Amino acid sequence: MCIYGCTMVSLARILLFATYCVIVNSTAASRVLELSDRFLDIHKEGQWLIMMYAPWCAHCKRLEPIWAHVAQYLHATSIRVGRIDCTRFTSVAHSFKIKGYPTILFLSGNHHFVYNGDRTRDEIVKFAMRLSGPPVQEITKSTSFNTLKKDKDLYFLYVGEKSGMLWDVYHNIAATFQPHAFFYQSHPVVVDKHAPIEKTPTLLVYKENVHYNFTDYKITDRKKLNDTLYKWVNAERFSTFPKVTRGNINQLFMTNKNLVLAVLEENQLEEVPPNMLEFKDMVESVIKMKRQKYHDDFQFGWIANPDLVNSIAMMVVPLPSLIVINSTTNHHYIPEDEPEKLTPHVIELFLEQIQHESVPKYGGNSIIVRIYRSWFEVRFALASMWQGNPILTLVLFGLPAGFLSLICYNIWCPDIFDADEEEEGKYKQFIFKYNIT
Repeated sequence: MCIYGCTMVSLARILLFATYCVIVNSTAASRVLELSDRFLDIHKEGQWLIMMYAPWCAHCKRLEPIWAHVAQYLHATSIRVGRIDCTRFTSVAHSFKIKGYPTILFLSGNHHFVYNGDRTRDEIVKFAMRLSGPPVQEITKSTSFNTLKKDKDLYFLYVGEKSGMLWDVYHNIAATFQPHAFFYQSHPVVVDKHAPIEKTPTLLVYKENVHYNFTDYKITDRKKLNDTLYKWVNAERFSTFPKVTRGNINQLFMTNKNLVLAVLEENQLEEVPPNMLEFKDMVESVIKMKRQKYHDDFQFGWIANPDLVNSIAMMVVPLPSLIVINSTTNHHYIPEDEPEKLTPHVIELFLEQIQHESVPKYGGNSIIVRIYRSWFEVRFALASMWQGNPILTLVLFGLPAGFLSLICYNIWCPDIFDADEEEEGKYKQFIFKYNIT
């Protein structure tokens, strides 16, 4: 009886725990709103973060668990997270001009923004949080800076009154770059010891636990100030040595700088092997030690996607290696020295040669280069498929080739046979006419 009673209690606990898990999971899943074409009637009401998807899309399926985490994280905010099956509700896809899946949109009133960054929870949440508020957020408490520095690894700060030409230009530029960076405004008393303020108004960017000042604030010509500040914000909105991915490389190209990349490789846990980590640190030391010398012309970074670099360089680059890409012309430069012989001093000499245009450049945007790059990508993709799964590659490309051969055979071979029969008929007529035996 005791054993039976204990068993019943255990079963009851298991059932209770299972019920709790189902409730929790269903609650978490319900954070993502499944929307229909009726969304077109309400999309201007409030703020929405929407994933436009198709059920057959593999990229959409990989994004689903991440999207659930995004919805869970933003549940306590005013941002509603949803998704729409564009294969069922084609009117929605047509209205928002959806060209591919998945497409992530942030909607607020008459404004909508397309997300083009990395499909990770943190990056998507940052994107939504930046757009959920005004272009420039005001900081009124000194203690808020401690939280700000902890949560934001990079932000822009205007210190001074909300008036004057510098403030107007800053506010307008903040509205332009709002999807990509955080912008704040405060007063000297509030900022106090958190930032080096000598006089106001002033502008700073915070990254790597250091504030860097905008030094051209004395410009009196409005257009020149706008162009100078725009260029400064565009160049400073990245960390000194970021990880470069498919999601942010296009934004890095917009800096119009030379992109200096340490090409590495990660394992499945996104860990860099020790030998490559040493190479990465060595390349990073160049910009950390010589920021004033190289910051205006070069944007440093590291990339763990060799396929992307191979496509740019149109060759299989060794690992680790160094490549410099001109973001304006799409030319690239590769050191003549082997990767293991590169040192900070050698890299500095190489960068100086690029500045003086005394080093060979490759690639570019010519038609011939584009054709060759397309051919290289196709050839590289086929080679990768063959190495990964030769049987599947044979099935995918062997069967179409076989069918094509049969079609060609049926088209050409009957003509040959008909020609032989026609020649044979003429030969028989000739024999019959002249009585040749």
